[in-house]
Amino acid sequence: MKTVGLKIVGIIVIAVIILQFNVVIAATKSELNASSNETDKKIEEAKEELENIDAQKSETLQQVEDLIMQISSAQSEIDELNTKISDMNTQIEEAQAQLDKKQEEYDDKETLLEKRLVAAYEAGETSYLDVLLSSSSLTDLISNYYMISEITQSDMELMEKIKKEQEEIETAKQTLETSKQELDSAKAEKQQKATELQNAKSQKDSYVAQLNEQEKNTQAELEQFEKDKQEIQAQLAAIARQESASYGSSNVSNIANNPSASGYIRPVVGYSITCGWMGYSGHTGVDFSGSGISGKPVLAAKAGTVVTSTALRYSNGNYRSYGEYIVINHHDGTMTLYAHGAPGSRLVSPGQTVSQGQQIMSVGTTGNSTGYHLHFEVRINGRPVNPSPYLP
Repeated sequence: MKTVGLKIVGIIVIAVIILQFNVVIAATKSELNASSNETDKKIEEAKEELENIDAQKSETLQQVEDLIMQISSAQSEIDELNTKISDMNTQIEEAQAQLDKKQEEYDDKETLLEKRLVAAYEAGETSYLDVLLSSSSLTDLISNYYMISEITQSDMELMEKIKKEQEEIETAKQTLETSKQELDSAKAEKQQKATELQNAKSQKDSYVAQLNEQEKNTQAELEQFEKDKQEIQAQLAAIARQESASYGSSNVSNIANNPSASGYIRPVVGYSITCGWMGYSGHTGVDFSGSGISGKPVLAAKAGTVVTSTALRYSNGNYRSYGEYIVINHHDGTMTLYAHGAPGSRLVSPGQTVSQGQQIMSVGTTGNSTGYHLHFEVRINGRPVNPSPYLP
């Protein structure tokens, strides 16, 4: 009986211990669950924070890209204003030289007229009569009469010339004054653009400092692309200025006002525009792309002369910007640019004459390109314009 009692007591003790252990386990499990939930919450918060950081970085990079476009645009406008100011200075110098020459001629004629009027006055009206009466014969009389008439007519013509030159001088002075005012306005506009440019650069630098290395590489590529575009624009603008005397500014205006009459064809047969003019920030043309476009012939949209046929590369040999690209001058005030061609596919050289529809290279994806396509631009006076109205 004593043994049975001890067993019962032992069972009770074990049961109490087990109960306490279960309570401890339950408490520990509850704490662990709570801790786990807290950890999960922190992990989610960390993930959200990382996502926010990534989003902020993307937004910062976008701001940098926008500022790069602003800087590029402002720099282009400043370059154009510099050219305009230089041309206006030359025109003003030439106009001033012509005005000085006219003034000198006017002063000489005025002095001559004054001398002749004084001489006529001092001689008196009888001087003409004396000349006529002193004639020894009828022939001499007629000769003397015509001489006097011509002198009188000459005086009248001289007075008319003086009056006309005086009017021309006044007109030239007004034109010169207007040109000087336009020059001052151009200089003021340039100063304003220079201030905008400096502010944009300062903003860009502050954003660039927040970018990661990969984003900085993207930013550097974009800046190089914009720099290349500015250099290309300056080169093409210089060619356009040299040619403007032959085709005239009025012809350029006609083309710009009626682009559909320019006679272009599509540069890639069977493919449509998939990214239009300014389809994204800084997109200065239109893109032709689609299934199987890789390697397709790129055609001259119109007959003309090749002014550029080259490949833009970094010092390490990698393609940059437009990659393999070609520019054709159509000698009507417009030029067309074809970019991102396949490596080594260019078939034409600078100075070469090409006919409309002639293959000039093949579609590729060289330079700043994310897939096979043809980037096509139309330029007037070196500046890109919307190509769509020019294409059938």
